[in-house]
Amino acid sequence: MASTHAAHQVLVASNRGPVSYEVRGDGSLAAKRGGGGLVSGLSAIGPDAGALWVCSALSDGDREAVRRGAGEAGVRMLDIPAEVHADAYNGIANSVLWFVHHMLYQTPLEPVFDAEFRRQWGSYEAYNRAFAEALAEEAGEGAAVLVQDYHLCLVPGMLRELRPDLRIGHFSHTPWAPTEYFAMLPDDIRQQLVWGMLGADQLGFLTYRWAGAFMDCARGVGGEGHVEAGWPAGDPVKYLKHTRTGLAPQTTTRVTVHGLGADAEFLHARSHEADVEERMAALREEIGAGRKTIVRVDRTELSKNIVRGLLAYRQLLDDRPEWRERVVHVAFAYPSRQDLAVYRDYTAEVQRLAEEINSRYGTPGWTPVVLHVKDDFARSLAAYRLADVALVNPIRDGMNLVAKEVPVVSDEGCALVLSREAGAYQELGKDAIVVNPYDVLGTANALHEALTMPVEERAERTKRLAAAATALPPAQWFLEQLEALRG
Repeated sequence: MASTHAAHQVLVASNRGPVSYEVRGDGSLAAKRGGGGLVSGLSAIGPDAGALWVCSALSDGDREAVRRGAGEAGVRMLDIPAEVHADAYNGIANSVLWFVHHMLYQTPLEPVFDAEFRRQWGSYEAYNRAFAEALAEEAGEGAAVLVQDYHLCLVPGMLRELRPDLRIGHFSHTPWAPTEYFAMLPDDIRQQLVWGMLGADQLGFLTYRWAGAFMDCARGVGGEGHVEAGWPAGDPVKYLKHTRTGLAPQTTTRVTVHGLGADAEFLHARSHEADVEERMAALREEIGAGRKTIVRVDRTELSKNIVRGLLAYRQLLDDRPEWRERVVHVAFAYPSRQDLAVYRDYTAEVQRLAEEINSRYGTPGWTPVVLHVKDDFARSLAAYRLADVALVNPIRDGMNLVAKEVPVVSDEGCALVLSREAGAYQELGKDAIVVNPYDVLGTANALHEALTMPVEERAERTKRLAAAATALPPAQWFLEQLEALRG
């Protein structure tokens, strides 16, 4: 049960917390605050809610802050051994679960579930157990606990055993794999993942497609018991009824959908600050006067499909030479997971292809691809404002907030070229130009259609896109989940 000092009534658990630390040269600690939907949501519930954020120490600076007891109020950072974190985070979460849910494996060569995988899986279990034990210790009687994402799939089940009085929710920010792809995982691992999730009272997903995929996987998982799905006609809330062998009675898990939207108020204000204006001027200089812009802003994450986007742009210049010197592809590809070799190789390929396009087509007065690889949020917002076309073509994506942010920020309205495999397609598809992310020729044709879209049509589409994109802003998104869990 809860320790005597624990009184927290709302708890959030996630791999990454709202603050990170680094050790300065003089030995002092510097704290950097993060942003996003969870930060906005916890702020929205007010200081009297007894809220606590439980997260992992990710860096040496974070671990030093924990050792010094220098953490911020409302945050408990877990000093999980660095080698356990590396196994759980890079070995399992990012190299197995992320690849499964985004369908990224090259199946003739991978995955390989060998002894090393099993060793790392043990670390994933230990990592999840550390979170469950911390939450059990900190939570007040009957508290609401919102567990976040694929890093912590086992936490709900572990926490349920420790604290059956709690209201436990889990939210998946990624897609969920279809049954055939999920079945690549060893049977016992699939069962652990599903039954771990089913320890929650409520499971949240970004779209009905991902929610349905999880329900399909759960119904066929077997192992610890029996699972039935309930799909009441006309009811947006679905249910999974499950009985674990030797543990009665039957339990019900609610399956809900909460499509995270863009924060219009924040984006409008931030995109007109002085540093954004400065970067707009610099980008205009790089682009050149009178040219149209195709903008993309992504991490160099394998699922974002940046290479095929560049190939489509090259195809556009090949097939339609009238666009040469009249359009610039502004591509921001910010480094991601560079501690994994496959990500370093992918980043290098993005740079190589951009250089090839510029070498093949560029002229003294025109650089076809303006590529930046250093993360700069102000520059991203500047590109949003300048965009004539936004290219969002992921192989698979839980939502993709860039697709929602660009229409909100764009000064003159933009045409959105959107992958049908992005979660955002469910809300934005009818006003976007939709592409198959694997079809380079089709994407090149879509870029031409977007570039030639009449100004009036583009403006009207942008208005509808922005309205849909901001329907569930971050604070409301969080509160909606919390209210459903408490109810």
